Amino acid sequence: MSTIPPSLCLLRLSALGDVTHVVPLVRTLQRHWPQLHLHWVIDKGGFKLLEGLEGVTFHTYDKKTGLAGMRALRGEMPGRFDALLQMQVALRANLLSAFIPARRRIGYDRSRSKDLHGLVINERIPDRPGIHVLDAMGSFCEPLGLKQTQVVWDLPVPADAHAWAAAQWPADGRRTLVISPCSSHVRRNWFADRYAAVADHAAAQGWRVVLCGGRSDLERKTADAIIAAMQAPVLDLVGKDTLKQLPALLARADLVMTPDSGPMHIANAMGTAVLGLHAASNPRRSGPYSTVRYCVDRYDDAARRYKGKPAAELKWGTKIEHDGVMELVTVDDGIAAFERFRDDLAD
Repeated sequence: MSTIPPSLCLLRLSALGDVTHVVPLVRTLQRHWPQLHLHWVIDKGGFKLLEGLEGVTFHTYDKKTGLAGMRALRGEMPGRFDALLQMQVALRANLLSAFIPARRRIGYDRSRSKDLHGLVINERIPDRPGIHVLDAMGSFCEPLGLKQTQVVWDLPVPADAHAWAAAQWPADGRRTLVISPCSSHVRRNWFADRYAAVADHAAAQGWRVVLCGGRSDLERKTADAIIAAMQAPVLDLVGKDTLKQLPALLARADLVMTPDSGPMHIANAMGTAVLGLHAASNPRRSGPYSTVRYCVDRYDDAARRYKGKPAAELKWGTKIEHDGVMELVTVDDGIAAFERFRDDLAD
């Protein structure tokens, strides 16, 4: 397609990290077709994060509303789209996409299709195993005749969110480590005493330590356990920010330590280095896109222990979310990754 499509709709509901990965695709489309107005079917959490993204009309879908919500979504569509980018293979998303009228229905390659995905699309993106999730999502522009050659986020973060973040600690030149300890996938989460040990190591080097996270009981209990295990003081911001303030908060950090989670990818999108903690997932597929160098990577160890084969022999994207898998990530691993970052700062 060499000319601007009359109308274009994206469907990607969740999770926060994945909707963050879609933003560079939006920027690619907008860069090539500045007059294009996009529609995006998204979930409530993703909308809270991305509300205000210029040139995009959001349509929110709440999975709790079931088929009634899908029919309501159909009623608010502006008409038949020239193309739908169906960027999610889960059964609910596939069913939802059937309520979005479109001439061209572009979806994933056969190797990544599941849950009846092939029945709701009529075109597929190229099959490229071994690439990052963000690059896979970026390839959705290729059937439209484009190629994503730049990765730009420019998340919509309002000035008042930056002002709130600026008020949380002084701009005194002291390096800051922000720890976001919890993923929504609990088997990806590390241990409070190990977070505390790395945090105390950072504090001993003169760093400020900040905890952040949501309002769930798990996040509050994890933060309390980290604080109890630490010797050094820590600034506790768990449950105190909104999804609009979180990107601004992470942007103020020098380094963010987190498991494979939404905050990992939001921090990366804001240009902050990320110390990712990986055993249950492959950092080269779903780690921080720009700073995988600072990740702890025990994915191959997990593959050998729980799958009986090296990671290279697993299907790309295999998750190893077993009880105890994150025990493979040691305190020494976390400290070594922190020191790699410090060494690069010194260069």
